[in-house]
Amino acid sequence: MTVFEELKARGLLAQLTDEEEIKELINNGKATFYIGFDPTADSLHVGHFMALCLMKRLQMAGNKPIVLIGGGTAMIGDPSGKSDMRTMMTPEIIQHNCDCFKEQMSKFIDFSEGKALLVNNADWLMDLNYIEVLREVGAHFSVNRMLTAECYKQRMEKGLSFLEFNYMIMQSYDFYVLYQKYGCNMQFGGDDQWSNMLGGTELIRRKLGKDAYAMTITLLLNSEGNKMGKTQKGAVWLDPDKTTPFEFFQYWRNVPDADVLNCIRMLTFLPLEQIDEMDKWEGSELNRAKEILAFELTKLVHGEEEASRAMESARALFTGGNAAEMPTAEMKDENFTEDKIDILAMLTASGLAASRSEARRAVEQGGVTVDGEKVTDIKASYEKGQLTGDGIVLKKGKKNFRRIVYKA
Repeated sequence: MTVFEELKARGLLAQLTDEEEIKELINNGKATFYIGFDPTADSLHVGHFMALCLMKRLQMAGNKPIVLIGGGTAMIGDPSGKSDMRTMMTPEIIQHNCDCFKEQMSKFIDFSEGKALLVNNADWLMDLNYIEVLREVGAHFSVNRMLTAECYKQRMEKGLSFLEFNYMIMQSYDFYVLYQKYGCNMQFGGDDQWSNMLGGTELIRRKLGKDAYAMTITLLLNSEGNKMGKTQKGAVWLDPDKTTPFEFFQYWRNVPDADVLNCIRMLTFLPLEQIDEMDKWEGSELNRAKEILAFELTKLVHGEEEASRAMESARALFTGGNAAEMPTAEMKDENFTEDKIDILAMLTASGLAASRSEARRAVEQGGVTVDGEKVTDIKASYEKGQLTGDGIVLKKGKKNFRRIVYKA
């Protein structure tokens, strides 16, 4: 199976500018490709996972990745998928975030002996002359065409600033510079970046008369169509100080049944033949698949030792490591308000607390955990989707626990 065939079989491919040319380049290790990462935080998160895994796969096949850190574009902000304008960051914060990204990316990408490059677009964007940009770059962009881009259409109702309107031009210019400086002939990115990526290929064609290619990868969505990587606490980070290896493991261990095999196929490096066998699994066997997913991804991000430790801790939540022995409490539709159930209702409905007052005291005193994570907010709530499949493990005190599942 070729690299391209494997990417397709894993469900990673979304949109391509020229399938045959892209197939030829990546199958023969001739692609010098880039993916951009805007340093909007001091850690990468699960949303970056697909891109990092793709870079790793293609590098293993002999292609050369260029990691583009958006130290310059972060000064503007990408409107794609955003409902509001991004908060402005100082140059010092952006540089700190860039340094954090590089350290985390080194776990996925081999930067030794010229096998990969890490560059920062601040090196060329920050010194651009405005008049020069208007003459040399702006002349090649149609405002009418730009306004048809999905990333801009979504923002038109709430207001799109001229600052953000320039993001497509800046990203296109990045591709143009990387093509000239490093022979970068391909750009990959999330499917929400398609319009920006086409802008880059078109600028290269107009300015240089050369062909460059773009391919988007499938966004990591759950079976309900929502982006994965969010918990009650917010984003699932790759930094162990922001999301512990145990919390990271538990996030993947608790994905719904409908999503586990898709995640294994898209994110792990397990052989497709092994994954295809898992397609036959059902019922309690899916719990094993979830553990495999959680272990493989935690190992990739935090190392095998941390992955093993997280798995042992997760199993310790269950009686003797046997999930089948855990008492289960089923939450019915009547337990939910607008498809959500709060922590106090869950404690009382499961029999772990005799009343909401007792449940409140237990939470306020720090005696309640959900999947091993202490709950201190009496207003914490959980959606039906979080309780499907394996559900969650609710614990009150040291010995009283229930597996909480939603039963339609």
